[in-house]
Amino acid sequence: MPTLATILCIDDDETALNIRKMVLEMAGYSVLAAIDVESAIQLFTSSAVEVVISDHLLQGKTGTELAAEMKRLKPMIPIVIMSGMVERPAGIEHADLFICKGEAPPIWLKKISDLLQQSRSQAPQSKARGNGPD
Repeated sequence: MPTLATILCIDDDETALNIRKMVLEMAGYSVLAAIDVESAIQLFTSSAVEVVISDHLLQGKTGTELAAEMKRLKPMIPIVIMSGMVERPAGIEHADLFICKGEAPPIWLKKISDLLQQSRSQAPQSKARGNGPD
């Protein structure tokens, strides 16, 4: 089965990161995992990532601060903030989607799939695909 997309998953809680990575891989995604902001930025800038999923409360930076930084680097890459908070955190406008950690995996997997489809439909057509405008 081909992978659906490459996702960069960020969480400073290694157990939560590994569980989320496993759920995403079982759903068919290729997952790059980062346990800190520095490795997340390095992976984000050096890899062909199609979606970023970040925990909101990270050591040294919030997920929304990280999202703002990533959007400056690659504005077309969708960024998802996951949080245990029910209310949307300050700075959420830098992210494309907010998911409460209390949501069941099938629900947030569907939201990520929909976001990926939307992102791909808005992306400029690749010259490799040819055929000109739709």
